[in-house]
Amino acid sequence: MISRNQALTLIKKYLKDKENIRSSLAVETILKKLAFFLEKDEELWGLTGLLHNIDYEYSLGTPENRGTLSSQILNGLLPDGAINAIKSNNYMHTDYIPITSLDKSLIAVVTASNLIFSVEKLIPSKQISDIDVRLLILKYKDQNYASRYNRNRIALCQDLGIEIKDFLALCLKALKENPPEKQ
Repeated sequence: MISRNQALTLIKKYLKDKENIRSSLAVETILKKLAFFLEKDEELWGLTGLLHNIDYEYSLGTPENRGTLSSQILNGLLPDGAINAIKSNNYMHTDYIPITSLDKSLIAVVTASNLIFSVEKLIPSKQISDIDVRLLILKYKDQNYASRYNRNRIALCQDLGIEIKDFLALCLKALKENPPEKQ
C-alpha cells in the first residue's frame, strides 16, 4: 500500500487547485477520525479520503470518467476495497455500487465536508474553528441552503449506526482538531 507521503506527492501531481487539495486533506482527516470511531483501519481510510479526488481536475467535463480514472491511477497502490470506495463516490457513473462501510463513509464524508466548507464561507470569520454544530445541523436541515449537496449522501452515516447530528458533529470536530490548512 502507498504511504501517505507518496499519496501527497500524487495529489500534488494531479491536483493543482488549492481548494481541491484542501478538500482531499479534509476528507482524509474526517475519515481517519471516523475509522477510529468505528474501529476500522485508520491509515487505509485516511489514504482513501486523501486520494478520493485525484482525478477530479481531469474529469471535470466527463463525470462518467470520475472514479474510473482514479481506479486506473491507483491500481496496485491501494487495496481493491479502497479503490472501490473511491469509485462508489461516483456510483451514478461507475460500475461500483456502495456496499461496504468504507464506501458509504466516503460518500457521506465528502458531502459533509462540502457542507462544512459552505457554512465556513457563510460565517463572518470564515474559519471552521468558529462553526457551531447547531448552525451546521440547521444548514443541513435547510433544503434551500447549498441545495447542490445531496443530503441523502450524508444520511448514509445512518447505515453505519451513526445519527446524522452525531455524524456532523464528528466531522466538524475532526476538522477543528486538524484543520486542512495546517497539514
